[in-house]
Amino acid sequence: MTLIGVIGLLVLFTLLALRMPVALSMLAVGFAGTVIANANKFILIGMSSEQAWTRGWKTAYSNIAGETFEAASNFNLLVIPMFVLMGSLAGVSGMSNDLFATAYRWMGHLRGGLASATIAACAGFAALSGSSLASAVTMGRVALPEMKRYQYDDSLSTGSVAAGGTLGFLIPPSGGMIIYAVLTEQSIGRLFMAGIIPGIILTLLFIGAILITVSRNPAAGPRGDRSTRSERMASLYRALPIFLVVGATIGGMYTGFFTPVEASSVGAFLTFCVALARRSLSLRAIRTVVLQTMNATATVFLIIIGAFVFIPFMSLTELPGNLVEILTSLPIGNVGILLVIVAAYMFLGMFLESMAMLVLTIPVVIPIAIGLEWDLVWFGIIVVIALEMGMISPPVGINVFVVKSIAPDVPMGRIFAGIWPFWFAMAAMIGLLILFPQIALYLPQKLVGN
Repeated sequence: MTLIGVIGLLVLFTLLALRMPVALSMLAVGFAGTVIANANKFILIGMSSEQAWTRGWKTAYSNIAGETFEAASNFNLLVIPMFVLMGSLAGVSGMSNDLFATAYRWMGHLRGGLASATIAACAGFAALSGSSLASAVTMGRVALPEMKRYQYDDSLSTGSVAAGGTLGFLIPPSGGMIIYAVLTEQSIGRLFMAGIIPGIILTLLFIGAILITVSRNPAAGPRGDRSTRSERMASLYRALPIFLVVGATIGGMYTGFFTPVEASSVGAFLTFCVALARRSLSLRAIRTVVLQTMNATATVFLIIIGAFVFIPFMSLTELPGNLVEILTSLPIGNVGILLVIVAAYMFLGMFLESMAMLVLTIPVVIPIAIGLEWDLVWFGIIVVIALEMGMISPPVGINVFVVKSIAPDVPMGRIFAGIWPFWFAMAAMIGLLILFPQIALYLPQKLVGN
């Protein structure tokens, strides 16, 4: 059985290398693997070959129908279209511009201040969109022209946008954490709360990385114009709706007033009201918002359905259980095993997109985490940060390619050169979580109803 699982993984990676969509790859391998594994199991217990294969096909068809219905009817997954809608509305209503303008007014006069403002604005927009790519694209279009105008070093400017965008995968409402919660049967609300403090600390570490960079090379991040007190306060007033929306959704979940599903609906409604008040919802804008929401939601749901079909196949082959036995027998301790898992994510990040890594590895790493009695919420935050590192790691680094599409005149090598300070900041964040697990667990433990 284990050999069938290994062959299944090899076939899956081959399909991904051939650029077949990850959801369809998992569906194909999960379905075919279930047929073969079940037929093999029935043959081993003495059933005839014809009967075994017939039972294998019936089991696979039943599995794909049942798992598809279970995934599509999961009430908690309503948070996906709602938060995607919230982020799309925030983009068309100009909230992203307001976030950057506010951060620029307060930080732009510092050395490297525009890059730091970009990081702060990305963190703020992440709390509205929950998407790494949306944060990188939206803030890149706003911030890169400004940094070019002030003659920022291309590596620093593009690196800060690529790294800042990854905060959308950690700071709630994170799409990655939603999928992790569904696949591991953890509370979405607890995972959202767990991402807040690490998200703030990682934002500060990114800003610290910028300060170190400009202290070594002052020409990389020249000072911008100093804003007056009235300009700063005006920018805060303009960004006030953003703070209210984020405060209502996150605060409502923390106090227990909203469930995550209710919070996503409230957030989308409040963002819609802000967009209406700003008169930014033209027919063209509404069409764009609806299409973006439908496209992103359909993509995520198809990935989840693929994972729901693939995961039972992995369990059937007993491959995850065998890996648990191998890793737990190594004389490297729990921390050593955790570092091996993080290193594996970093390696896979060189070739695979983050969402693909998440759904592919969960069936393997979660049994290990359960076997070692790790808190799955704490482990989820570490996994998400490791995935963030993959988003900017060469040669794939999907956020780097996104930034390249916005800044086509900047060579790819220059962009990758600018991400390393932020990459090491992420590594430092993982180290802090290993040393001080309460960074991630404090807020979930305080969550009402826990």
